[in-house]
Amino acid sequence: MLAQYGDRLCVLTLDVTDVQSIRTAVANAFEYMKRIDVVVSNAAYGLFGAAEEVSDTQIERQIATNLTGSIQLIRTVLPYLRKQGGGRIVQVSSEGGQIAYPNFSLYHATKWGIEGFVESVAKEVAPFGIDCLIVEPGPTATNFGQGLDHAQPMVCYDDTPAGEVRRAVSSGAFAIKGDAVKTVKAMIDAVDADGPPLRLTLGSTAYASISQALAERLRFLEAQKDVAFSADRDN
Repeated sequence: MLAQYGDRLCVLTLDVTDVQSIRTAVANAFEYMKRIDVVVSNAAYGLFGAAEEVSDTQIERQIATNLTGSIQLIRTVLPYLRKQGGGRIVQVSSEGGQIAYPNFSLYHATKWGIEGFVESVAKEVAPFGIDCLIVEPGPTATNFGQGLDHAQPMVCYDDTPAGEVRRAVSSGAFAIKGDAVKTVKAMIDAVDADGPPLRLTLGSTAYASISQALAERLRFLEAQKDVAFSADRDN
């Protein structure tokens, strides 16, 4: 790639679990490129196992990579984007930032967490000409499955939804419809567009699952309207 792009390409390495490593790499990137219009935060992996099965070390690593690392990368680039008068931040999340599968509880905790963070940051930095885009792909044909961090399974979960998902993943029965190339193209098109959406859902699986989850949440909320209003202070 260096031979193809020459000085248009700058390759740096960083550890998203090391804040100083993030700050050094970002500083070097902006020093080399002078201006960076789009920052993509895509460092993540999945911790696979029921909440009771995963270890403390696995939990810490999952949160440090997917949540804290993404937060610190965004915090680090903001001063540079403000100084240059704007830019766009793309946070790769997942359909798992809106829904939840059994056996991915810690992964979902990080994805739901980073989505809340980015949604708030988007409101904070809009006056500086900085846009934020949260990308929510469904199951996509990448190496994500091979990179899963597996917990030690407990027999008591074999005949539960967690066990069902475990068997589906191990047998290959877990449907993966997303195309990685088409997903990336849709991301680039959204970033290049005027006024990108805050959230970009990609893949038919993600669209169906998120639609169902949001409809159910709204239905439950509307059913609780009287209870919700009853918690207000008396006038």
